[in-house]
Amino acid sequence: MSETKIKITNLKKAFGRKVVLDGVDLEVKKGESLVVIGGSGTGKSVLIKCIQGILVPETGSIKIDNNEIVGVNEKQKEEMHAKMGMLFQGGALFDSLSVWENVAFGLIENQKMPKKEAKLAAINVLRQVGLAPDVADLSPSELSGGMQKRVGLARAIATKPEIIFFDEPTTGLDPIMSDVINDLIIESVKGLGATALTITHDMASARKIADRIAMLYKGKIIWQGTVKEMDKTDNPYVCQFIHGSSKGPIKVEV
Repeated sequence: MSETKIKITNLKKAFGRKVVLDGVDLEVKKGESLVVIGGSGTGKSVLIKCIQGILVPETGSIKIDNNEIVGVNEKQKEEMHAKMGMLFQGGALFDSLSVWENVAFGLIENQKMPKKEAKLAAINVLRQVGLAPDVADLSPSELSGGMQKRVGLARAIATKPEIIFFDEPTTGLDPIMSDVINDLIIESVKGLGATALTITHDMASARKIADRIAMLYKGKIIWQGTVKEMDKTDNPYVCQFIHGSSKGPIKVEV
């Protein structure tokens, strides 16, 4: 078994009386692609924010490379963030910056790379996600949704992070472009040898990019396994979710 990259133990996070994470236990191995599935509002995004140190849990442990990250100081947090990349759900590109400046943001701001060198690096990464060099000087608003998502992916991998987070990477894309993005995610993660943690409710995406899948429900990880194991499971919550059925133990709150 490969070594553990991220280890989460008994993680709890609440907002007032609303308990979002209620004792999450989860491990992600080095170089593994783990996909966390679950309905809207089940705490998937909160889980990622806790791992990134954006949110502080009430109790529990989060270890990266066997180092506890809950409660670390700002300097330690910056060092931790330098190991991470993220593809945001909506792309989250800076409108005031050109495409290449978006891609090179971490290189310039965090790694203090000179702008001329950073632009060349950004163009190279854009090529890796299938975008031509002439896209570099455009503004994000001049790009289609699929192209914006590719730029977001380029930014996520530009700093060569050890851990990459993907937040609903195929939301808003048509099925063909979704599959293109899934392929690029696989190529990018494997190319870097990175550890990937994806949150999604797109089962086609989950099946394609996951080495392992975990389901989050009512603040806990209620099942985890491979795609093959998921298709054979008799867990009623997993079965209902992956088949998109209105009938089952998961009740939609209205």
